[in-house]
Amino acid sequence: MTYAQPPENRENPLGFVPVNRLLARFAIPSIIAMLVSALYNIVDQFFIGRSVGILGNAATNVAFPLTITCTAVSLMCGIGGAANFNLSMGRNERDEAENTQAMPFSCSFLSV
Repeated sequence: MTYAQPPENRENPLGFVPVNRLLARFAIPSIIAMLVSALYNIVDQFFIGRSVGILGNAATNVAFPLTITCTAVSLMCGIGGAANFNLSMGRNERDEAENTQAMPFSCSFLSV
């Protein structure tokens, strides 16, 4: 089944492609990235355990939740700020869009 693309939206599929196709198109790369990250952590623990020992594994296990928390806060601020920016730009409020970027940038910078 093909969908006719409006001429002005040839590069942006969000307006005419069904949601289930978009979900697969955008979710699959994210899932692959998460699997690669998990595999990296497993292999990292293996090599640290073999070379440093149990204290090395303990140190990385203590630091892992802090790393994940910092990443989550940074993503929350970045994605929320991007959504705010896009909403302001959609309303043609350019000054408001510029002002909304200061807070997410500050929060992302402070969470690291």
